[in-house]
Amino acid sequence: MLLATEKGRVTDWPGYIGATVGLLILVALVYWLMRQGWNWRRTLQSDLPELPAAPEQPGEALLAGPGRYHGSTSAGNWLDRVVAHDLGTRSLAELTLTEQGLLARRPGAADLWIPAGALTGARTDSGIAGKVVPSGLLVVGWTHGDSELESGFRLDSAAEHDAWVEAVGALVTRTSTKKTEEAAT
Repeated sequence: MLLATEKGRVTDWPGYIGATVGLLILVALVYWLMRQGWNWRRTLQSDLPELPAAPEQPGEALLAGPGRYHGSTSAGNWLDRVVAHDLGTRSLAELTLTEQGLLARRPGAADLWIPAGALTGARTDSGIAGKVVPSGLLVVGWTHGDSELESGFRLDSAAEHDAWVEAVGALVTRTSTKKTEEAAT
């Protein structure tokens, strides 16, 4: 009879060790499969051209603010994450909108430069790239090569998202008007 002061003896050490090793192997396998999936997606998106380099002097800021970059997707498909050229890396970002375009300086990742001529618009939304943010995201549409992309940003002050949507929309209008005038001459 086992008394309350006595402890039971663990006699099945090989079973416990075997189960622990099996669980560790399963976790490692799942991690490896996730990594393979990420690399496969990068290979599928290898036809995406190199991103334009950010200019050293992007111009006078129309709007600027700190925030977070949440990722880029194919336009219209908020779950189709683009991982090529470091576009799938979530990071902090310092956003700057100028007459020349949108610059997202990202510490720890490549800066993202979207020229004004490539911008197609902006809106607020609740999610992008599988990330849902109840307080909302600023989603910027742009073209790159033959692809239409959307990039999601969360400014530190979510109340500023509407001002950014208006400013990007105005920049797109000015840029398209300028292109039309140049084509007419």
